[in-house]
Amino acid sequence: MQLAAIVVSLVLAVVGIALFARAIAQIVRQMRLGQAVPAGTRTDYPVQRTFTLVREFLGHTRMNRWGIVGFAHWFVAVGFYGLLLTLVNAVGQLFVADWTLPLIGTWLPYEVYTELLGLMTALGIATLIVIRQLNRPGRPGRKSRFTGSKTGQAYFVEAIILIIGLAILTLRGLEGALHGVEGYDAAYLVSYPLVTAFDGLSVSTLQNLVYLVATVKIGTSFVWMIVVSLNTNMGVAWHRFLGFPNIWFKRNADGSTALGELKPMVSGGKEIDFETALDEDGEEEVRFGASQVEDFSWKGLLDFSTCTECGRCQSQCPAWNTGKPLSPKLLVMSLRDHAHAKAPYLLAGGGKTMEGEEKATQEQLKAVPADALAEAERPLIGDLAANGVIDPDVLWSCTTCGACVEQCPVDIEHIDHIVDMRRYQVMIESAFPSEAGTMLKNLEKKGNPWGLAKKQRLAWTQEVDFEVPIVGKTVDDLTEVDYLYWVGCAGALEDRAKKTTKAFAELLHIAGVKFAIMGGDEKCTGDSARRLGNEFLFQQLGEENVANLNAAFGEDDEEGVTVEKAKKKIVATCPHCFNTIANEYPQLGGHFEVIHHTQLLQHLIDEGRLVPVTPVEGLITYHDPCYLGRHNKVYTPPREIIGRVPGLRNEEMHRHKERGFCCGAGGARMWMEERIGKRINNERVDEALSLDPDIVSTACPFCLVMLTDSVNGKKNDGRAKEDLQVMDVAQLLLDSVRTPSDPPPASGEETADEPDPAPQPDPAPAS
Repeated sequence: MQLAAIVVSLVLAVVGIALFARAIAQIVRQMRLGQAVPAGTRTDYPVQRTFTLVREFLGHTRMNRWGIVGFAHWFVAVGFYGLLLTLVNAVGQLFVADWTLPLIGTWLPYEVYTELLGLMTALGIATLIVIRQLNRPGRPGRKSRFTGSKTGQAYFVEAIILIIGLAILTLRGLEGALHGVEGYDAAYLVSYPLVTAFDGLSVSTLQNLVYLVATVKIGTSFVWMIVVSLNTNMGVAWHRFLGFPNIWFKRNADGSTALGELKPMVSGGKEIDFETALDEDGEEEVRFGASQVEDFSWKGLLDFSTCTECGRCQSQCPAWNTGKPLSPKLLVMSLRDHAHAKAPYLLAGGGKTMEGEEKATQEQLKAVPADALAEAERPLIGDLAANGVIDPDVLWSCTTCGACVEQCPVDIEHIDHIVDMRRYQVMIESAFPSEAGTMLKNLEKKGNPWGLAKKQRLAWTQEVDFEVPIVGKTVDDLTEVDYLYWVGCAGALEDRAKKTTKAFAELLHIAGVKFAIMGGDEKCTGDSARRLGNEFLFQQLGEENVANLNAAFGEDDEEGVTVEKAKKKIVATCPHCFNTIANEYPQLGGHFEVIHHTQLLQHLIDEGRLVPVTPVEGLITYHDPCYLGRHNKVYTPPREIIGRVPGLRNEEMHRHKERGFCCGAGGARMWMEERIGKRINNERVDEALSLDPDIVSTACPFCLVMLTDSVNGKKNDGRAKEDLQVMDVAQLLLDSVRTPSDPPPASGEETADEPDPAPQPDPAPAS
């Protein structure tokens, strides 16, 4: 028995370790197939990155948001590494049944630690097994976060961990019996019942049981190692190892998520300079976005391989939850499996130029497996007929809301990869939803998505009963004011959003805040263009805006006059403008201190410069805009404002704050038709209507439009009460700040819940 146990265990150990070493080398080679990243962007602040890694692992900062799941997983994850010495102990027991680790083997704290962690690991994995069974995709279908995951692999891993956990406790019981423990002993805190169960067995029987159970523990461990080594795309297992580098190399060293800004386009490890990118005499081929899996950075390939298939991203995705084909999990899994299947071809020197020509010779490719050659011919983006890896409907369903990135426990950067694929489709293939083309043309010609004349940006200023200061007209520059109010395209041109603009401007006027707006020469910030994938257009719009803003704040490049960031204060009512100016314009040389209008309004209330006095009666629920909440972590100010308005009773929707549900307008989806599944805005409004509110409030013009459209549709169908209003928090605050004796809004204004005609472009001049 002993000899057989030794032979079987050692053979499995040698094979397992050899295959595991080979698998590690294989994964490293595959990651190096990815593109380089700009120097220092993934390795800056190494101490802080290490602290972030330790905090995320030991604190389980993402997993613990999921209650019992996070608690159970913590013990499984810590037990995986914390109980490694029990494997060494089991190997020793193959030779001497009552062998213990030198020095610490009989040290009481270590024995108690092993007992407790072994128990909690077994209970933890048992809990996760039960949770997986309760959420099997069979009945709930798409509602299960495990839909599409490789269930067989998950069952295998869970069974392995459970067997090992039980083996550890069983060996502890056998050790106690061999050591002649009589009566309760703290060293066998958990396994003492097993000690008593084995009491009375002969020494030879106990020894043989030790050999058997030790072999089970060792054999199970190395069978697992062999299986995962032969399946390097087995994310449910490999995340135990790859999660550490993936977190360490995450975008932000401080541990914050890869949300907010999008990074510039990169080719060959350098940011693309569009002024020289298309020069024919360039030394290197410039690649725009991702047209093939090897166009992703090495960090992107690491992201794909790290996916645990847990489905938390999928469970939160607004596209998936409304019947669309996009699941962030399935997208990453598809890219991972494609990358691993194509790797032999790429490692042999294979690859395609931008013109589609093969880089490798026939001699280089002759040893490449046929499956890898076939995988190499698949287009990265293509429908079922084209055998594409990612279907176009998957790619264009994304709203870039950030729910996937926010929830991912191993810090996968889904949005960056989706936008990289969009960039190639838009800039090289010109393959994108046709209706989005209208928006791009309007941005190119008129500087706003609606294609309206720039003079109409100032039309709203004639609809208020006070003078709105305008840079270059009524004020020379912004040194004379406290804030530049960046109105944005929607705030200036869309009728429903203009109500927010006028309300906020009036509140600033009441509070005595000195502010001014641009004179109509500003362009769209480029948010929609960038997230659609047109990086070139974004940079055009952004550079022009940055130049105009810097000039408005008194900077002069020719004279060498600069203004410090703290003196360049901007307030925006649109979270998309807020995010772009604050987080992305620094990439273009624009450094401004930017706040959202809800932040400023809360500050003015706290200072006593705005005093809500008039009650606004009713039940209100607040919708978190994705680009204000998840992308920029602004959750409190809007709720503080609502809480200060007398008469309002606030009730949160089930999905709010970090788990808030998108309105459907982000990622340039505002300008695309929604033809698949349920409309996202209808899903969100249905959730709001379940509370029977009197007011649905938000703090974003895009959200305001989407929610209003849905509410109006439901009113027409008799599924929403006629007096239900959709309002920005600024409108609510203004209603409360005004006293009953204040004059009502100018005649002709419609209530927030009434449908408004979409703005129309100016008629073409007569020829």
